[in-house]
Amino acid sequence: MTDFAIREVTPTSSIPIIKRLSGHTVLIPRGGRFAEDIHKRLTNLGAQAIIAPVINFAASDDSARLQSEFDALAAGNYDWLVLTSATTVDVLQYHKVDIPDTTRVIAIGETTAQALAFANYRVDFVPPTDNSARGFLGGLPTDFGGSVLVPHSETPESTLVAGFLERGINATFVSAYRTVGMPLPEAVIAGVKSGEITAILVSSGSVARQLADQLAPIPESTKVICIGPRTAYDAGQAGITVSETATERSNEALVDALLDHLDA
Repeated sequence: MTDFAIREVTPTSSIPIIKRLSGHTVLIPRGGRFAEDIHKRLTNLGAQAIIAPVINFAASDDSARLQSEFDALAAGNYDWLVLTSATTVDVLQYHKVDIPDTTRVIAIGETTAQALAFANYRVDFVPPTDNSARGFLGGLPTDFGGSVLVPHSETPESTLVAGFLERGINATFVSAYRTVGMPLPEAVIAGVKSGEITAILVSSGSVARQLADQLAPIPESTKVICIGPRTAYDAGQAGITVSETATERSNEALVDALLDHLDA
């Protein structure tokens, strides 16, 4: 058995926990609060959980424009701020962005909403059912309009770009960060190749592409669970066979998808 460095998390609740994931070793190829929360959930269910990020984030290639848009945001020039990832919230914190009370904040994805709460930013709207870009466009707030700022990764969410264009919405898209790859430890690669790692949780297309580059071919016995349909599509395009897709973009739904697949 490969000697993995596992971070222990002691449950605070005195209620007995059913160890539904005993005997499973799950790879979390992402860092930050997302990984910490997922790690705790998996450990409480009896799994061995390995945090080994395959991506990190770097400053935008156009930092001057980004700062200019953040200054305009702080000055109250935007009616809406639309955030599609927890990483963008980290960028807001890094730049110490002050969001005016007149600007309403939309979080697409439960992880984005959680990140805003952790950072002490308010959230004015979260898509109530399908918490994705497509779900958001299908149920826009009734008063949505005016000027909209959308900070994003290297490339904007194509669904949002097309949806706003079709609806005549005045949206400014600006790159807030770049995604860069990180090599997996040799022990983790060996664990996947041998089948000792029984499941991998995929949280974005960039994570999927790095996993495909570093781990292909992933053993058929390894369960690959994706956080939503878009991530599952990106994983498939990268050549990864997806075992299960979470119905919502949230940590809870991702773990539930793993449990559902194992129980099927």
